[in-house]
This record gives sequence, C-alpha cells and structure tokens, in this order.
Amino acid sequence: MRRVGSLMSFSLCSLAAFTLCSCSSMPSYESDGMYASATTYSEYSSRIPQHIASNEKTVMVDPNVHVWGAYEGGNLVKSGLASAGSDYCSDLGRRCHTSSGTFRVFSLGEPDCKSRIFPIPKGGAPMPYCMYFSHGMALHGVPDSEVGEGNYSHGCVRMHVADAEWLRYNFVNIGTKVVVKPY
Repeated sequence: MRRVGSLMSFSLCSLAAFTLCSCSSMPSYESDGMYASATTYSEYSSRIPQHIASNEKTVMVDPNVHVWGAYEGGNLVKSGLASAGSDYCSDLGRRCHTSSGTFRVFSLGEPDCKSRIFPIPKGGAPMPYCMYFSHGMALHGVPDSEVGEGNYSHGCVRMHVADAEWLRYNFVNIGTKVVVKPY
C-alpha cells in the first residue's frame, strides 16, 4: 500500500513541479516500475569512499562528484545521484551553496513535504521525504528532471524520489549524521 501511495505522491509531485522546471527528460523504468537512473549504483559508489571512519549511520554528500552515500559501521551501503546548492541563484542574487561540515538530522518529513520559501515569495515547491539537517537545508526527493550531474538547488540536497524515500524510511532517523564535503 505504501508503494502505491509513494508512486502516486511521486506522480503528483512530478506534475506539480513541471511548471517549476524547464527541463524535460523522461525517466526510464525498471521492470517493477520504479525509476532507474541511467547511471548504475556501482558507478555512483565508485565516486565516493567505500569506507569512512565512523561507527554510526552517516549520510555523506559530495557536491564535487554529485553523489550521496549512506554508511553504516563505516561501510558504504547505498549511494545515488545528488544535486547540491548552486554557484548562483538569480532569484536571490547570490551564491546558494549547501553548507559544508558535519550536521545532524533534526526533522523528518513525509511524502508531501513542501518548501516554505521557494519558489519566492510563497513557497510550495515539492520536497518529498525531506530530512532537515542545517537550518532550512534538507536532503529530499525531486522529480527526475531536477537532479543531475550538477549543483542546481537553493542549498538543499536533491535526489531521486525513490532514493529520498529509502533514506527516510530505511536509514535516517532524528540525529543521523550528515557530512557535506566542501565544494
């Protein structure tokens, strides 16, 4: 039931975000109907360390190689494509880099999580499965056309909706460590 609901949420979020994004790439699908990136897990995992010095669950984001990784007991267990904050946000007139450093998740959202700020002035941009880690910055899902090999956001870490859902329900808890590498 949750899978059907998450697919419906994904479709609704994609439809709602269509007007926010001028990109138009079509997703490809695995046989079970979930989004399958053109780049495989092994290609993402090869961009980041396989092991880190940590005995606790950690999500690492590297904006230089556009990848997130989930580590348990210091070992990489899952990774995927991630878009961090942009070098310049025209609506703000400044740089929008994701804050680098070590943080802790302090708030967890549901499939219907939305931005309170963007688009300016009233917010409402879909941020499914948001996991806030630094002020207004969160790990969250976006429609497939809004995550790619670049940094496009206002500071949040964007990832495929299926990846955000997996992190939210299978890995991240309040207090989970998030490490954002410097640009």
